[in-house]
Order: sequence, then structure tokens, then C-alpha cells
Amino acid sequence: MLKLTRQLCAISGVSSREDAVRDFIADTLLPFASDMRTDPMGNLIVFKEGRKHTGNKLLLDAHMDEVGIMVSGYTKDGCLRFSFVGGVDRRVVLGKRVYIGTERILGIFGMKPVHLSTKEERKSIPKLESLYIDIGAKDETEARTLVKLGEVGVFDGESLLFGNGLLKSKAIDDRAGCAAMIKLAQEELAMDCNFVFSTQEEVGTRGAFASSFSVKPEIALMMEATTAADLPGTPGGKRVCAPGSGVVIPYMDGGIIYDRKLFEQLRCLAEEHHIPWQTKEYISGGTNGRVYQRSCGGVRVAGLAVATRYLHAPTSVAAVSDLGSMLRLARLFIDRIAEED
Repeated sequence: MLKLTRQLCAISGVSSREDAVRDFIADTLLPFASDMRTDPMGNLIVFKEGRKHTGNKLLLDAHMDEVGIMVSGYTKDGCLRFSFVGGVDRRVVLGKRVYIGTERILGIFGMKPVHLSTKEERKSIPKLESLYIDIGAKDETEARTLVKLGEVGVFDGESLLFGNGLLKSKAIDDRAGCAAMIKLAQEELAMDCNFVFSTQEEVGTRGAFASSFSVKPEIALMMEATTAADLPGTPGGKRVCAPGSGVVIPYMDGGIIYDRKLFEQLRCLAEEHHIPWQTKEYISGGTNGRVYQRSCGGVRVAGLAVATRYLHAPTSVAAVSDLGSMLRLARLFIDRIAEED
């Protein structure tokens, strides 16, 4: 699980440019899939026959895309103007590296020097308009030649193990969920399962909106990464969850109240099988679950997630043990749903 997660995190897949991630997953699962297709939104939909034939009853979803940038303009001296793709805290990018386009043009996030900033500016979060990306071009003409408008860039976030069982990498959100689903799809399953590796979650759950109507499941399980907010200085009431404290079973987030019966099934399975688990102590974030729940005639939705520090940053951090816990609990959940009439 760890090796696969790190492999997936290393691949570039900013929203709308998930091709390389999708190709890797498709190649990996081709020998195991009963059926595989890519829809017009770019979602990879893998059907895996199980011992019990239930068709489209159960769907598992993890999104392939990650946050990044999109080039929107140039400066006269050869730097790039940009917009963020997905929700990114502007404070985390200054001085960081970004790779732009398929040719991976190296860029550095910057802003005007501190000695030219006003006292008020030094106290505030820099506005997007004050940021730029330096690609080493001598002028605007060279920058236009190297990078086209609309090109996307991905954070440079090397995958490293550190501390007491922690993983640091970009794109843990949501390559952790993708890795767990790949592992499940490679196994013999108790029932038929649809695995949706979805696109454009970070910009509004757009891919899942399409797949929810094409697959039409009865039950959908979200496999995600979620913000932790457990570090020193976080007020008790604002703490969400903590890496290393177990798989997160959410009961609610910013877009959905999860199915109560499915939540209880997951909680009971975790406790019965001694799988460490936690839930969110502060309601935050959102998942593709919100569009699945509201699709067609309505879908029962549950969620599992890996607690992740510095979400949507080049240096996200998760606990290796939580990756395994999410995979184990998802496997047990499939078995339990298969037992139902």
C-alpha cells in the first residue's frame, strides 16, 4: 500500500490533466478488470465481478486529480501570472517549485522583495495578483514561447518517509484513496464492485457528477484524504482529526450528511476487527459524496479518509498506518454489503 501510494503521488495530475494518473491505473488494473472504460469527463470506470453478482449496487470512488496552477498571463520581464486550480493557501507556495506542462518547465513562486513591501503588506497574506512564477525567461517573448496560456503546473513535492511512520508528499489527496481502490480491485471480492477513479474533484466534484449518472449505484463509498488540523496552536474546537489515530469515518462534512446506517456499519466493523478509527471533531471539507447522494433517485453514501496535514500543499503529511487501516476497513465493508439481501 505504501509503495503504490508513493508511486501514484509522484505522477502529475492537476484537475483536467489527469491523463498520466489514469494511464497508470488502467495499465495496473487491466489484468484484473472485468470491464474498463473512460467516459467523456475522463473518469476511469472499472467494473470487477465478485463472488456475488449484484451489478451496480456498490460503487467506490477516489479522485485522481490534485491541486495546482494554470497559467493566465505574462509579465514584461518574463514571469508568469497564474490562477490556482483547486483550493490552495497562498501562504504555502512562496519560494516553492512548480513544474509546468508536459515538458516540466521549472518555475519558482515569488513576489516582490520584502524591502519593497509596505508594513501592512508584510503583515498580510499576499494577494494572488502580487504573486508570479519565475521560469528564468529573459522577457515576455521568451516566456510566451516556453509556456502557453492555459497550461497547468504541478507542485514539486518529493515523497519522503520521516518521523514516526509518517509520509510526506504532494497529492496524498487523493492518491491514497486511489491506491486503496487499486489494491481492492486486484483481489477476489465478495461482490461486484464499480471502481470510479474520478476527475476534477478539486474544482467542484465535476467528474463524479457524470459517473454518478452513468453507473447509477445504490451505495457509494468515498475513499479520500481529509484535512487534519491537529498541530500546536489549533484551538481544541477547531481540531479535525490526527494522522496516526486511525482511519477517519466521517458522519458529515461541508457537502453531505453521510448515511447513518452505513456510518454505523463502518464504525462497528472497525471496532469488531480492532482497526483504529476516528471521526471528525470539526466539520470541514467536502467530497464527491455530495453529488453521488443527490444523483438519480438518491444514493446512500459512506466515507473513509486518511487524516492529512497541510492538505493541498506541496508537503502534505499522512501516517502510513492509516493507509493500511483504510484499506482493511473498505475490504470488510464490501464483505458486509455482500451479506445483505
